[in-house]
Amino acid sequence: MEHSTARRRIALFALFFLPGLGISSWVTRTPDIRDLLGASTAEMGLILFGISVGSMIGILGSGALVTRFGTRPVATVGIVATTLSIPVIGAGAALHQGLLVAAGLFLFGIGMGGGEVAMNIEGADVERILERPVLPTMHGFFSLGTVVGAAIGMILTAAEFPVVWHLALIGLVSVPVALAAASRLPAGVGRQAAAAVKGEPVWRDPVLLLIGTIVLAMALAEGAANDWLPLIMVDGHGLDPALGSAVYVVFAAAMTIGRFTGNRLLERHGRATVLAASAVIGAVGVALVVFVDNQIVAGAAVLLWGLGSALGFPVALSAAGDSGDNPTARVSLVATAGYVAFLVGPPALGFLGEHYGLRAAMITVLTLLAIATVAATTLRRSTTPALTR
Repeated sequence: MEHSTARRRIALFALFFLPGLGISSWVTRTPDIRDLLGASTAEMGLILFGISVGSMIGILGSGALVTRFGTRPVATVGIVATTLSIPVIGAGAALHQGLLVAAGLFLFGIGMGGGEVAMNIEGADVERILERPVLPTMHGFFSLGTVVGAAIGMILTAAEFPVVWHLALIGLVSVPVALAAASRLPAGVGRQAAAAVKGEPVWRDPVLLLIGTIVLAMALAEGAANDWLPLIMVDGHGLDPALGSAVYVVFAAAMTIGRFTGNRLLERHGRATVLAASAVIGAVGVALVVFVDNQIVAGAAVLLWGLGSALGFPVALSAAGDSGDNPTARVSLVATAGYVAFLVGPPALGFLGEHYGLRAAMITVLTLLAIATVAATTLRRSTTPALTR
């Protein structure tokens, strides 16, 4: 049992790593993609809307699919779609076809939206078996993937390496790894758990709704940086594209450090306190990027933005799984809220950015982080074991 659980955990590490590698690979090239397409900020927001449409389909369908088929087939189809989407995005940029880029982003969104919900249900199940936090580390591998992808993207951007070949190589490496890792997941997880439990809908639980509010804000903070941070630094703070990519590397590294070291904080302070502190730190970072017109301050503030965003999503998912009966439905509900914010929210920020500037658009993120701080502070007064431990 221990051996099979260890193999399953390693497989999940790989499955979380690959979407991070993929998303950062094309995000670091967004200035180049934007230039190849000749797109405005609003047009880029419209192209990114492909992620929104795909994500909504994947997210809204994932719960029912997991209930019927289990997590393994849903995660497998999702990760394959996610990895195949990367070369499509590159091809669209090289051919100057915004519609093809949007189609690649749609494929990325539907794969990540559906597959990641299934993978988080898997991760929560592993946590219950091991009786210790695992999801922060799994999300840490997502962030590690963003660091690796962003570092590669920064180097290739500086070298003016063609976007199409860069993203094609990422896809070529990722697809076989995705298939091998997905084959290590056990059959039946989620399907039996979801079908076996009946009763009052979990969304009526006020504690779960507060957890969902927190994850909504924290996921948007992470997603906004993933989609827009290089352009915020290029268009909003006057950095060149290579330095804009470098700042994104800083953000991704801060996320990775926060997630890999988060278990110690959780053991010492508990989930509710960690969530409250994370929201405050993230809000300070976003505020400095938005309101301080200084490149050095903005670059340093990205560290706070990344550290503050690091633990919100995985810790909230862990708390959701422990917050009551029917953990599969609880994790699915909170993960759905998180991925809606993570994948659908950032394109909407692009439309605000067209009218008010990308820096000003981030005030939306700042407002939601303030609301999350209030929600997490409310949860600190709760005696629910899922939050205090």
